[in-house]
Amino acid sequence: MNNNRLMRIVLFLGLLAAVTLAIIYRDQFDAAALESWVRDAGPVAPLLFILIYALATVLFLPGSVLTLAGGALFGPVLGTFYNLTGATLGATLAFLIARYLAADWVTNKTGGRVKQLINGVEGEGWRFVAFVRLVPLFPFNLLNYALGLTRLRLLHYILATCVFMLPGAIAYTYLGYAGREAVAGGEGMIRKVLLALALLAVVAFLPRLIGSLRRGPMIDIAEFRQRLDTVKNLLVLDVRTTEDFSGEQGHIQQAVNIPVEDLQQRMEEIGNYLEQPVAIICRTDKKSAKAALLLTEAGFADVHIVRGGMTRWIAAGLPVIR
Repeated sequence: MNNNRLMRIVLFLGLLAAVTLAIIYRDQFDAAALESWVRDAGPVAPLLFILIYALATVLFLPGSVLTLAGGALFGPVLGTFYNLTGATLGATLAFLIARYLAADWVTNKTGGRVKQLINGVEGEGWRFVAFVRLVPLFPFNLLNYALGLTRLRLLHYILATCVFMLPGAIAYTYLGYAGREAVAGGEGMIRKVLLALALLAVVAFLPRLIGSLRRGPMIDIAEFRQRLDTVKNLLVLDVRTTEDFSGEQGHIQQAVNIPVEDLQQRMEEIGNYLEQPVAIICRTDKKSAKAALLLTEAGFADVHIVRGGMTRWIAAGLPVIR
């Protein structure tokens, strides 16, 4: 066994032990204990807080507790800076650990749909990181390790993580600050609490906003027909029920049928189209809009809705299979 492999095994076992202990004793990791540690640190309190945040991120401890505590301890401005710095540092450490431990093994061993998904993430690069930071598809701590298994550039990962976590960091830090002011009965308490709630509402709305920005515009039947003839690797996704797909209206020859009700559970079946164009069609376009939102939230980069769906396709006298 060479030294490099031995070091990886030792690091993995050490990380596994540390995560296990952190999970076992996570009940002792609360805002009161954290504030006590930081307040007793004196001038080095900000540095200690950042290091605790980074370590907690690596060990799968809840970041929400830290973010709220950062706002309560340091205020909205410095608290946001310290929270964002700690979260970015922790995310980077987890990324590097995963890359050192298993990235080569994943590259050599994975294939099929998993390989296609990884290639899709790598193809989109920093844009994928930006999207998942703004729209949290997966748990933050787990995602840091998962992205380390890809060949994303480290600098792109760090910059996208830092920049696109900023809206959430501002909102939750201010919530922690407003909570402290509410408890202390500070001046302008109601205004601060309302502002905190408004910031949270903005962050909650981001998934739909980003999803709509990533989703391409509707395309009419003429443009759709042209794309069928000219665009390579175009996925035609029919999201009607199985009965409608084979029923009176029929379906387009190359269409893949996944009912919108089953789309989330069957997303892996079309995972190789993560970076490929997707045209969604249904009876009209109502179900297509819901499906498009699900796809964009799952990271699909080029999603379009066929305006009028099969109803307009048939009205145009175009061929169907029944």
